[in-house]
Amino acid sequence: MEFSAHNRLELFGHQEDVPYDIIIIGGGITGAGIALDAALRGFKTLLIEKNDFASGTSSKSTKLIHGGLRYLKQMEFALVREVGLERAILHNMLPHLVLPGKMLLPIVENGSLGKYSTNAALWVYDYLAQVDKEDKKKMLNKEETLEAEPLLYSENVKSGALYAEYKTDDARLTLELLKAASTQGAICMNYCEAKHFVMGNEKENHTVEIKDYLRDQTIKAKAKCIINASGPWTDKVLNINKGKLSNKIFLSKGVHLVIDRTKLPLQQSIYFDIGDGRMMFAIPRLNKIYFGTTDTAYTGDIDDVRTDRDDALYLIKALNRQFINANINLDDIESSWAGLRPLIRKEGQSSTEMSRKDEVFISPDGLISIAGGKLTGYRKMAERVVDLAEEQLRGKKSPCKTADYSFRCKSIEKYSEEDYYHVNYGSAARQFLDGIDKGNKEKRLYAELNYCIMHESCTSPLDYFARRSGRLYFDINGVKEDLDICLDYFSTAFNWTAERIERERELVLTQIRILSLEDIKKASQV
Repeated sequence: MEFSAHNRLELFGHQEDVPYDIIIIGGGITGAGIALDAALRGFKTLLIEKNDFASGTSSKSTKLIHGGLRYLKQMEFALVREVGLERAILHNMLPHLVLPGKMLLPIVENGSLGKYSTNAALWVYDYLAQVDKEDKKKMLNKEETLEAEPLLYSENVKSGALYAEYKTDDARLTLELLKAASTQGAICMNYCEAKHFVMGNEKENHTVEIKDYLRDQTIKAKAKCIINASGPWTDKVLNINKGKLSNKIFLSKGVHLVIDRTKLPLQQSIYFDIGDGRMMFAIPRLNKIYFGTTDTAYTGDIDDVRTDRDDALYLIKALNRQFINANINLDDIESSWAGLRPLIRKEGQSSTEMSRKDEVFISPDGLISIAGGKLTGYRKMAERVVDLAEEQLRGKKSPCKTADYSFRCKSIEKYSEEDYYHVNYGSAARQFLDGIDKGNKEKRLYAELNYCIMHESCTSPLDYFARRSGRLYFDINGVKEDLDICLDYFSTAFNWTAERIERERELVLTQIRILSLEDIKKASQV
């Protein structure tokens, strides 16, 4: 069964005898996009990810397929145009995961945005992104702005604007690309880390030594081309063979916090000025509100990125300044996430000044790397990389086919955003929900878990709660309630020992403690 957690041995058991055209290192949105593009062009492709798919930056974004309005300030016109045009393409590809909506932009006293400059910027934004007539910006007076969001402090608001944005689930978008790549013949493996390279020449394949953590085995795989799409780990991959040390990537930490919607019952998504030259999002999702993001230099452990007290207090203070009776405090935070933006390092620039454009570079030994870029622009990033690889391997490039690819998972005709299953899985939800009573919570959970294992290479409860369902972020109390049921299902499916069950339980409980800021809250009470 394709992309099943049960067929790892079948797919990946004897790779030393099967040379690939392309090996991709990194199972985030960029690697997934490259895998699908390469497979559609007929390349024999292997993708490896040292943790779970989308476990890094690609599950820690603001979860928007957006046009990059703020990059107009940096005069990034080409970037705004590219990602703006990509929004419509991605919505057509996966309409259940790329959901159109409106973003409210209040213009406030002493803010960094003025009415006329905002009007001009949004006009340019609409023009560059070729926004449809019904989605073009609409300028609002003070009364209209407060009608759109009554919780804004009325004395601060001067006017406002509505413009088009698209919501998404970043991890699920990544998974859909990987599933599609798998149906086209690509082999995509999580929990497999590139430990060492032996780079060949024009007559020899490159060799990658790979550690498969789930089977505790090391194998070697050969390929004519190796692509480094590891995001924050780009420099680490470049430095694997201890050649000249690379320092191409600047890491910026972005933090988001989650509260119950009853604490701040916003009517819609808002992008607002927080008074220090930065902007912030507050976005309703299901029955929660999430808000962020920070943008601070990060030099810590890239395998253990966490929200710290300063991050949380900064965001809470910014939120409380904007809305009537918000009064949010640390105890109101239900969950959070912290991720790293892998920016292209430019000496003398701060993280807020650095371009969000991607950059492709080739090492002297032939390793192709890509870094930077935006979630929204992943498809064009993949196209540029595969074009380069194809020119190396075939001496020419063929057309990219991903914009017209027909995904098996379609949108449900009529559903509300509150319909968790259909928003996450689209039409695939019918495969595991048909015939199951909505009131039978345990059977519905079993059906969902079975689908994730058999069709989405889900190997553990943490894979499910964090990346397949996103419940660690938006239903953290439900995670606690369902953990035992989930552990029981996985232990049966994979024949786990009692020791393994407790280890997996502790992994989930640890994440609950970290994401709910439990230690920070306790320290604040002392």
